[in-house]
Amino acid sequence: MPVTDVLTTRLRTSPSRPATGTVLGPRALNRALLERQLLLHRHELSAAEALEHLVGLQAQNPNAPYLGLWTRLVDFCSDDLAELIAARKVVRLALMRWTLHVVTARDCLALRPVLQPVMERRMQACFGRHLGGVELGRLAQLGRSLVEQEPRSLGDVGRLLAGEWPRHEPRVLGHAVSALTPLVHVPPRGIWGRNGRAIQTTAERWLGRPLERATEADSLIMRYLGAFGPATVADIRTWSGLTGLGPAIERLRPKLRSFRDGHGRELLDVIDGPLPDPDTPAPPRFLPDFDNAVLAHSDRTRIVADPDRRRVLKPKTFLLDGFVGGTWRLIRGRGIVTAEVTPFGPIASEDRIALAEEGMRLLSFIVAGAEEDMRVNVRFLGENRC
Repeated sequence: MPVTDVLTTRLRTSPSRPATGTVLGPRALNRALLERQLLLHRHELSAAEALEHLVGLQAQNPNAPYLGLWTRLVDFCSDDLAELIAARKVVRLALMRWTLHVVTARDCLALRPVLQPVMERRMQACFGRHLGGVELGRLAQLGRSLVEQEPRSLGDVGRLLAGEWPRHEPRVLGHAVSALTPLVHVPPRGIWGRNGRAIQTTAERWLGRPLERATEADSLIMRYLGAFGPATVADIRTWSGLTGLGPAIERLRPKLRSFRDGHGRELLDVIDGPLPDPDTPAPPRFLPDFDNAVLAHSDRTRIVADPDRRRVLKPKTFLLDGFVGGTWRLIRGRGIVTAEVTPFGPIASEDRIALAEEGMRLLSFIVAGAEEDMRVNVRFLGENRC
C-alpha cells in the first residue's frame, strides 16, 4: 500500500461523513488542517513518510524542514532527515510556486514535470523582459551541460553563460536555468549544522533516474486535498502555482466530496479526509519560516486572522489553540540560545506556560549535539497576559 494511503488510514478520526454541501466554519477547517498537517498531535512516522504525506516542506531556509518535522513527529532528530539527504533519498529543489522545497526523490521525479509550467510562467514574470534575444532551449541545454559537468552555483552558471550572451545579466541567466531545468541542491547544503554553498546539479544526474512523463495535475490535486483540505480551487492554485485547473477538477469529481465555507464557496475534499470535532484541543506549536500550514491557502482565515495575515508572510510563527498567535525568532549568544516570542495579543497565563514549555523542548532539539554546553531560554516580548 502506498505511503499516502497508509497515512490516510492512520489519520481517520471518525467514521461519520458530513453531508454534501455542509457548511464548515473556520474552526472545523482549522482542526482538519491541523490533523492533516500532523500538528494536532505528533505522529510516529519516518521523515520520508511525513514528507510524502505533506507533499514536501518549504526550504528557503535550509534548517526550516528540520524544525517543521520536529514539531510534527515523535522523537524526530536532525539525523533522520540529514541522512536521507546525504543518501540522495530526499532532495531540495524548486517546486510549488517556484519556491524551494524538500521532497523525497520519488516526489522530485514525479512532481517537477507537473509543475514545469509554473516555473516557466514565473520565470517570464520575473525575468522575461531581461531575456530578449536568448533562445531558451539553448540556454537550458547549455546550463544543463554545465551543472552536469560538475555541481555549480547559479552565480557560476550565469557567469559562464554570459560568454554566450554577453549583453545579458549573469544573475538572470542563472535563475532562468533553474526554472528551465530541474536542479537539486547538493550536500552539505541542507544538512543540519553544516550547510555550505548552494551548488546544484540536475535531478536526473543526482538521482540516476529520469523524470516521470506524466504532466497531468490530478494526482497532485488529490494529494494537496489530503494534506490541506477541504479547500477551494483558489486554494489549490495558491499552493501549487498551477492555473487552468478546471478540467482536472472535473475529471476528479467522482473521487471527491464537496462542502461550503461561510462565504458559500465550494470546498473540495478527498472522500476519507479526516474532519475532527471543531472543539478538539490543539496544543501549542512552533512553526518554521514559510511553513505551508500557514501559507498554502488563498483564504488563510482557517489558521490566521485577516488582520495578521501580512505579519506572517516571512517570520517563524507559533500556534495557540490551532491559530497563529504571534511570531518567534532565534537569538544565539555566547553559551545561550533564546527563543524570542512576540504575541499578537494577550495570552492567558496557562497558554503562556504551555508555550514556554514547548519552546524549551524546541530549543533542546536545536542545541542537541552542540560542541559546547548551551543554555536555553524562552523570552516573551511585551506584557501580553490576560
